[in-house]
Amino acid sequence: MDSAAAEQVTITSAQGNLVLTGRIAGFDGTYLDIESPHGPLTLAYAGVTCAGADCPDLESYVPQLRLSGEPRLASLLLPALIDGFARDRGLKLIQEDIDGGALNITLIEDAEPVLLVNLRNSQSAEAFADLLTYDSDVALTFRDPLPDEQARAAEVGIALPGLAGGSVVLGGEALVPIVSPLNPIRVIDPADVIAAFAGDIADWEQMGQPEMPLTLHLGPVGDGQADAFLAMLPAPASAAVIRHADPDALAEAVAADAGALGIAALGTSGIAQPLGLRDACGLTAPPVLRGIKTQDYPLTTPAFAFVRSQRKPEIVRAFLNWLRSPAAELIVRRAGFADRGVVPISLDDQGERFAHAITIAGPDTSLRDLQGMVAMMHARVRISLTFRFANGTTALDTASAANLRLLAHDMRDGVYAGREVMLIGFSDGEGSADANRDLSAARALAVESALLSLLGAIPDDLRLGTAGFGEALPIGCDDTAWGRQMNRRVEVWVGD
Repeated sequence: MDSAAAEQVTITSAQGNLVLTGRIAGFDGTYLDIESPHGPLTLAYAGVTCAGADCPDLESYVPQLRLSGEPRLASLLLPALIDGFARDRGLKLIQEDIDGGALNITLIEDAEPVLLVNLRNSQSAEAFADLLTYDSDVALTFRDPLPDEQARAAEVGIALPGLAGGSVVLGGEALVPIVSPLNPIRVIDPADVIAAFAGDIADWEQMGQPEMPLTLHLGPVGDGQADAFLAMLPAPASAAVIRHADPDALAEAVAADAGALGIAALGTSGIAQPLGLRDACGLTAPPVLRGIKTQDYPLTTPAFAFVRSQRKPEIVRAFLNWLRSPAAELIVRRAGFADRGVVPISLDDQGERFAHAITIAGPDTSLRDLQGMVAMMHARVRISLTFRFANGTTALDTASAANLRLLAHDMRDGVYAGREVMLIGFSDGEGSADANRDLSAARALAVESALLSLLGAIPDDLRLGTAGFGEALPIGCDDTAWGRQMNRRVEVWVGD
């Protein structure tokens, strides 16, 4: 198989009583996954006859890995990660640019190729489509599969990877509102950003700025980060938005227009002026590393590698596992992304958000509630793993499911041996305080239950506990969907 569109092959069993025609979904050197009306079917290749141009040749077989997705991931991050993996394993690497913005990388050991990698630039929608047509093994995106993409996958018998464990979060990146340096604004209310792109604000005067026309700018149609931002709006964007072919064009257009407002990745804002976020409740959210790791910064977009479920050659499994290593995290940081490494956040570093909580605490949040919460946290340190949920549910989102697997892995490896891990739940402020307290506790218990499912049992050398404090510690303003989503979370606090 190569990087061209997958062609159909015909598989016939040794006795001739089974004949299947379809595309090859995967091959690990022993087992073949082939398309069938009920999804991919796995067969031992030695026991069948294969006819077609895509049939693997066992004599010349070399494991392959095909990746398709966002240009900043496919052209920047993944080549660097593959190079790091090769150096860690003492492999030689040959890289070849091919037509259409694709890249072929060959890993070599003792003068023999051991892995062929194909990387193709596309948008997120194309990357998911490539998974469904067996033209790619991994989709590199800045967003989850959309409902219609999930539905198309179900029609062909494929479960798009996600919460079940078929995704790797490579890192994270902050999106920022950007304006022209000619615009005097330096901070903006997230609610105003939402209202502008939703079509409810037509000029800068409505945002308390000097009167001038407002023009809205985003990256190209299908861009994962632009799609991730638009998915944060409460309804489909109705305002006229100018779309640009690439990040440089976006930044240049915004910088040249005093009335422009755009959304860009922090590392691609170029000559445009990035803005800080300050909501109506007075909370400022800077796009700093700690806020991106915890996703407390509301415009964080995780970088996903969605891996299609199939049998994988040993070297491919090794590479996917290596992506979680400290060496890989260093490469992610050097490429300008926030890595997945867990970092501690002391109580002293969280003074602003505690002061904010006390300042805006409603009548249903008593001083006793706040004292009890601080007393629990005082002897512990928050770590950057955070779990978030859909409104009114205990269902984890995709990034949180990846965080769960990381926490379970660290628990199993003894990272928290001899220590106590507290899962502390919080809610938004909608509904009654008692109901929110119960819901936040239920979310903490849901994370605990999910950990137990992954681990089988909590290791004997650590203690695990849960608590829920409802709406007592908001980190966003409840007047926006962004703020409410930030507030619905379970934090992880570790003590001795």
